[in-house]
Amino acid sequence: MEWVKRDEGSAAHYESQFQQVFGKQIDAAWKDWIAWEHEFQKKNLEAIAKYPTTAYQDLSIPAVGSVSRAYFDKSGETLYAAVNYPGQVAHVAAMNLSDGSVRRIADIKRPMLYRATSLTFDPDTETIFYTNDNYGYRDLMAVGARTGEPEMLLEDARIGELIFNRADKSLWGIRHLNGIATLVKLPHPYKEWTQVHSFPFGEIAYDLDISPDGKLMSMSHGGPEGSQSLNIHSIDKLLSGDLSPESSFDFGVAVPEGFVFSPDGKYLFGSSYYTGVSNIFRFELATGDVEAVSNTEVGFFRPIPREDGSLVVFRYTQEGLRPSGFNPVPLEDVSATQFLGNQIAKLHPEVRDWQVGSSADVPVEELITYEGKYSPFRTMSVEQVYPIVQGYEDDTAFGFHTRFSDPVFFSSLDLDLAYSPNSDEELHAYAKYHYLGFTAEAKYNYADFYDLFGPTEVSRKGHSLELQYDKPLIYDEPRRLDLELKASYFGDLDRVPYAQEIDGAADEIYAVQARLDYTNVQSSLGHVDDEKGYKWNLITGTSEVDGEYYPYVFGAFDFGLALPIDHSSVWLRTAGGTLSGDRDDPYGNFFFGGFGNNWVDHESIKRYRDHFRLPGFDIDDFAGQSFVRPMLEWNLPPYRFRNLGTPALYVSYARPALFTSALVTNPDKSELRNRIYNVGTQVDFRLVVMSNYKMTLSLGYAAGFDKGSTSNEFMMSLKLMGPD
Repeated sequence: MEWVKRDEGSAAHYESQFQQVFGKQIDAAWKDWIAWEHEFQKKNLEAIAKYPTTAYQDLSIPAVGSVSRAYFDKSGETLYAAVNYPGQVAHVAAMNLSDGSVRRIADIKRPMLYRATSLTFDPDTETIFYTNDNYGYRDLMAVGARTGEPEMLLEDARIGELIFNRADKSLWGIRHLNGIATLVKLPHPYKEWTQVHSFPFGEIAYDLDISPDGKLMSMSHGGPEGSQSLNIHSIDKLLSGDLSPESSFDFGVAVPEGFVFSPDGKYLFGSSYYTGVSNIFRFELATGDVEAVSNTEVGFFRPIPREDGSLVVFRYTQEGLRPSGFNPVPLEDVSATQFLGNQIAKLHPEVRDWQVGSSADVPVEELITYEGKYSPFRTMSVEQVYPIVQGYEDDTAFGFHTRFSDPVFFSSLDLDLAYSPNSDEELHAYAKYHYLGFTAEAKYNYADFYDLFGPTEVSRKGHSLELQYDKPLIYDEPRRLDLELKASYFGDLDRVPYAQEIDGAADEIYAVQARLDYTNVQSSLGHVDDEKGYKWNLITGTSEVDGEYYPYVFGAFDFGLALPIDHSSVWLRTAGGTLSGDRDDPYGNFFFGGFGNNWVDHESIKRYRDHFRLPGFDIDDFAGQSFVRPMLEWNLPPYRFRNLGTPALYVSYARPALFTSALVTNPDKSELRNRIYNVGTQVDFRLVVMSNYKMTLSLGYAAGFDKGSTSNEFMMSLKLMGPD
């Protein structure tokens, strides 16, 4: 307690405070803990071995990470299940017991961490039913085990815990909404559901199964106080509104998991941590007796009874769950392991009182300070004020930043005011107001902190006003389609707004732009980048510069495939566009060149993917009124560092990538056509600062080839906190 307290005299960092309290460095204490933990678990293993452990045989299938419920096909030689393991996108898989091969059937959108998805199987039609969008509103899907063609049956159904009733071809499941769990039935063809029973708030039902004759349903049941039981119900009674179980077994606080009927319907087999280890238990329907049929050291899960009486289970390994088999025999004695939490509670009884009180005890009514319509505008107040340093061209500006916001951040206003004593434009101002999807920005001789760390600069002489509206047209993660509408005004410019190295004096510029961004990408557990899928964007608009119009359209399309190598993917990234207007005017061209990263940065790490970047050349080195730019990129597997740094600053991983691209400018005009190529690499080192703050150090190199000449570019960039 002294370690975590923030009393007078405590050290600022947890590592220093640990040494101050315990007189030992935390690294040394952690090594002592590991040694102690080994001894603690050794004693647990010795307790388990007091009675003979269950003999098992690993099947030919390798460890598959976390898995859903699994089913045999008609021949009994293939297991169908959903798998989720590092390096490969979660998917429904067919696992062949004969040769150990694993065949991908269908990808799973937003899989669950420990169960992958909810899955059931119709053996007659060889149809697999499963759920997508498991951390959203859950879609009900169906896919042919042989064909691999997914079909959405119900969108946003919110139904999980699926089970198939072979007797009447119906699906059953649990629907969750507003904290209420509801048992539902979906008759063929599964386009609608009917309510069977809604459990009281705080009660849940899970791990459903239906007997081979279609008359009984088993379900695990959890109460609000933490009690867990296994209940068997008559389906006819359930449909008539009678939820009283035919038989039941109270597991206390030990969760009964994955209980399923045996092929003859006499038993239920499932797992529970009843003894401290996940062993397999057998529930006999005729007598209500529960017996352990395994004594394992590390845990068996998700039993699948076979016709010959044997069980296929998923055995825990450090690589993930692995299919194994054994013959279940009721055991008379199984030893229980010791729980460290119980031992601590015995040694220090005071921890039993360290509990969060009931929410019912919170005096909600007394805490209300206002009732009525909420106004973000009237409730705005100063959130923060701090000094700032900014870069403006080759000068440094000093000033203050002020932010106003309402308590729930519907509305915000940011103001920057700075002064550069050595610049021709001494005053710099910036204002940004945001309300829901609307943003308004005003700039005057705009300066920016990151311009202090070139080479990419965004500061500009002149003034501007920009109005923007953002709206998600599709929000179905990871599938998104976003719309951005923008209207802009610029005045008194001396450079092109979007090309820092191009002089372009203009008294007034009026511009409108519309942009669509679509993404549908997936990644596996432990990913450091997108691993498969596609994304595209389309930008169109026009600019009016001192009476001349410059309409344009450009966009990009990226497509990626995951490789058999874990966390490695290949992407084809294409971009292209065209712009109309005076070719000799700087506003009548696109400009290309450079990595685009600053030495200290806050924008995207992999800027070389942007439309107008071309590593290996200087910024804005090439121009064209139209262009095509294909890029091939290989994201190599990351290298993870086990111990590089200190608890306050360490390197988590290094992420290498190789890329090559070709740029063709003015492809429609042979006399102006130009072809430029490059090849490059970038390695990103993820830094973790003070345990929580993530930064990225990027090192890049690219060689550019233009008409027989070669140029080089080196890049080093430290991205401060924020997403990739």
